[in-house]
Amino acid sequence: MAEDTNQERTEQATAKRRQDFREKGDVAQSKEVNTAIILTTSLLLWFFYGPTFWMKLSTLITGLWGHVGQYHVTTVSIWALAFFVIQKMALLLAPMLILAVIVSFFSSFLQIGWLVTSKPLIPDLAKLDPIKGAAKFFSKRSMVEVVKSLLKISLVGFIAFQTVKAEFAGALVLVDMDLYETVRYIATVAAKVMVKTCALLIVLALLDYAFVRWEMEQKMKMTKQEQKEEMKESDGDPYVKSRIRSIQQQAARKRMMAEVPKADVVVTNPTHISVALAYRRGEMDSPQVVAKGADLLAMRIREIAKEHGVPLVENVPVARALHKLDIGASIPEDLFKAVAEILAYVYNLKGHK
Repeated sequence: MAEDTNQERTEQATAKRRQDFREKGDVAQSKEVNTAIILTTSLLLWFFYGPTFWMKLSTLITGLWGHVGQYHVTTVSIWALAFFVIQKMALLLAPMLILAVIVSFFSSFLQIGWLVTSKPLIPDLAKLDPIKGAAKFFSKRSMVEVVKSLLKISLVGFIAFQTVKAEFAGALVLVDMDLYETVRYIATVAAKVMVKTCALLIVLALLDYAFVRWEMEQKMKMTKQEQKEEMKESDGDPYVKSRIRSIQQQAARKRMMAEVPKADVVVTNPTHISVALAYRRGEMDSPQVVAKGADLLAMRIREIAKEHGVPLVENVPVARALHKLDIGASIPEDLFKAVAEILAYVYNLKGHK
């Protein structure tokens, strides 16, 4: 396998290689897609849920301030108040948090489908190598991630700056507005920044997803040697398969040769074919082929037949017809007469002896 290091990965990944990567949890998943979808859906939810959130929050704060003079400051009351506030804030933020969890799941599902694997959780001692760990900080992948992060931050910052800059003239009149109008104006500008940011992140997510898919395809590519090795693993080593077939054929041939001494007759084509027939009254409906062969195997069948006193009968057309049958096959009806004559001759010959 040393030659693999010198080979270029030019071959497309096979289905098995893709499945192996997937089982290891090594799949094409863009974090930018998750970020863009979560932020966009959260912003959409906020447009509808925001007024309700602020109304309930205002009610909560007003209630707390309205009863602040009635609280007795003790350890128990402080803990009770803290628990009450946390409980109310959790209920207010619950829709946002639940949405984030659901959207995060579906954004991953849309990218990689249903995938449950424990292999990424298995400890790998190779990851503890400090030299390899340090090398990752300066790898091509790390540099790409740094460039992507810097580019995203720069673009988001530029969009936010340009949006705020365009609204700067309107901000000058805030000194003459009351607190409600000021907060409303700031919220409007912030909403514009968020909408433009979401649009930018969606574009970046599409580009990043395409890049991640391309990068994964490059990573999964194989060398020609790897493809050959995979074919051997999937289909079996051709040499081993050939050896198994050879052993099976030898075993079948030995079993076949063991039946020749039990045959009643061997029908031959003098130069090429030998077929051994057997008929056991009460056990067989008709004579059966118990052994057959051509050329050298045919000669070996004749030798065994002579050694055990099995008669040899030369009949070229019948021998050819019988040789087409499988071992253990019964004689077809169209050969009944010809085989019956041969067996009658053999039985008469044995009776004469």
